[in-house]
Amino acid sequence: MNPTTLLDLLTSLREGKTTPEEVLQRLAHLPYEDLDYAKIDHHRALRTGLPEVIYAAGKTDEQVAEIFDRMAQKGGNVLATRATSSAAGAVRARIPAAIYHPVARMLVLNQQPPPPLPGPLAVVCAGTSDLPVAEEAAVTAEALGHRVIRIHDIGVAGLHRLLAQRTVLAEARVIIACAGMEGALPTVLAGLVRAPVIAVPTSVGYGASFGGIAALLGMLNSCAPNVAVMNIDNGFGAACFATSILRTDAK
Repeated sequence: MNPTTLLDLLTSLREGKTTPEEVLQRLAHLPYEDLDYAKIDHHRALRTGLPEVIYAAGKTDEQVAEIFDRMAQKGGNVLATRATSSAAGAVRARIPAAIYHPVARMLVLNQQPPPPLPGPLAVVCAGTSDLPVAEEAAVTAEALGHRVIRIHDIGVAGLHRLLAQRTVLAEARVIIACAGMEGALPTVLAGLVRAPVIAVPTSVGYGASFGGIAALLGMLNSCAPNVAVMNIDNGFGAACFATSILRTDAK
């Protein structure tokens, strides 16, 4: 349930197309639906503007499919992150319209167009190895209503590749920058643009990168004042934070 589906339901009631009993049935699972192993927060989009999203890692394929199906029955869009191909198969066996993005490891069901947001939003990554995190951010952002510009493989080891994208980057209202190794890309970007830069450290790198901790610490110590830092590999969180910024900007 989100503002659009709730307004549609109330409009249908006012116009006599839906009975009060049917409305009560639709609202019966607010604020959440208890599946024993999961409590689905159908009310979240009404409270925060961001929907409940399934974190598929650690769940069985059947659990992911059941939660996804229950959420789809409410008529809104559904997202699942960190989904394996086997979980995607279980979901698509029930809901063929669900789309699996293997690089992003995400399942998306679009049942209604999201409200458009100011933009564009740029999602950039330092290297091709950072693509899974960058694509998690990009696919999430598109599902939430952003127009996304993707720019790949512009790490600071070849600074000319980044500088060649300055015109495109200057158009972005927010930039999500995903980088591993030493995590220098967001600082360099932030020195070139007006937009806020959301830095996402990735777990890409050799031994002393410590699974992304080196990049995380480098980004937290950025000398650029327009950088905010997400957790390691958290492309999903970066897209949600960008959405919060741009929705506030649109008011």
